[in-house]
Amino acid sequence: MAGTVTHDPPPAAGGGRQGGPLIVTEDVGLLDDLLRLCAAAGATPEVHHGLPERRGSWEAAPLVLVGDDAARRVRGAPRRRGVVLVGRDQDDSGVWRRAVEIGADHVLMLPDGEQWLVDRIADVAEGVGRPALTVGVLGGRGGAGASTLACALAVTSAREGLRTLLVDADPLGGGLDVVLGGETAEGLRWPAFAASRGRVGGGALEESLPELHSLRVLSWDRGDCVTVPPQAVRAVLAAARRGGGAVVVDLPRRVDSGVAEILAQLDLGLLVVPAELRAVAAAGRVASAVGMVLRDLRVAVRGPYAPGLDDREVARLLGLPLVGDVPVEPGLQHPPGSGRPPGASGRSPLARFCKEFWERALVEARAA
Repeated sequence: MAGTVTHDPPPAAGGGRQGGPLIVTEDVGLLDDLLRLCAAAGATPEVHHGLPERRGSWEAAPLVLVGDDAARRVRGAPRRRGVVLVGRDQDDSGVWRRAVEIGADHVLMLPDGEQWLVDRIADVAEGVGRPALTVGVLGGRGGAGASTLACALAVTSAREGLRTLLVDADPLGGGLDVVLGGETAEGLRWPAFAASRGRVGGGALEESLPELHSLRVLSWDRGDCVTVPPQAVRAVLAAARRGGGAVVVDLPRRVDSGVAEILAQLDLGLLVVPAELRAVAAAGRVASAVGMVLRDLRVAVRGPYAPGLDDREVARLLGLPLVGDVPVEPGLQHPPGSGRPPGASGRSPLARFCKEFWERALVEARAA
């Protein structure tokens, strides 16, 4: 059980690791539980039996966990936000009075509130800022160029100095690490996260992935695993977003339970549509399925254009906002794995398209 008293939560940090919580208790069993939860959240706490003697420790800690046994000993502490009173007795009505006396934001009872507390500890340990602007890219039909655009968007974002993570959500696509020339790069791929549950540490996730062209890539390996449970997909993408910057997801055209988890966390989606009638018809079906989960879906049109079609007409036929015409990248005839990814040349038409997209999207995100 976790209950709120009256105070606002502590302000979000601007990013970066903030350190572990301060624990105040003499209850050995409770301390063991709190240390276990801190370890699960990847945090190293500071432990005291009463108010810390070191000046400023109480005020500076990003989160304070006060055992119910220690409430009396911290009653005179300076009031601050981010204090949680932790106990075990669900039937103790006096706990709320003690929480008010010490200025606690929350009252939490173990074991029911364990997951809430792990999430809160991880938030302060990692630093919680604005989540990453998360963009999904999918093709209106096969061969539309969605993977090319996804890679180019990620490469451009990284070149502009944003912390960037590229996620390959299509297990049958051959691997975006191959497109980026990093199929042999050290790091984890999707199958390694299949057993993930609850919360995944954002920093640990990022450090475990291959780094290619100044961005991190979560791709598929060449093994037999082609599915990851939806709860693992949810946990991994949430961890990717907590780091801020930009996350680009290359999506398949089908919507299964795992893809639905990704769609639910996207800020916007780009539907890449070749400018010919059959592709527009196929894209309409994809847009209908995706639009059931993703509220902000836009169309990016790729030439050459069939007679009577232009990018505005394609967008009108699909009933979607137009992002623009996706230019052809000179030199993309290089075979996959050549080491020269889409958007590598900052002066190419495709790179300029991606840069302009990020400029607009980031402005929109800040204004939201």
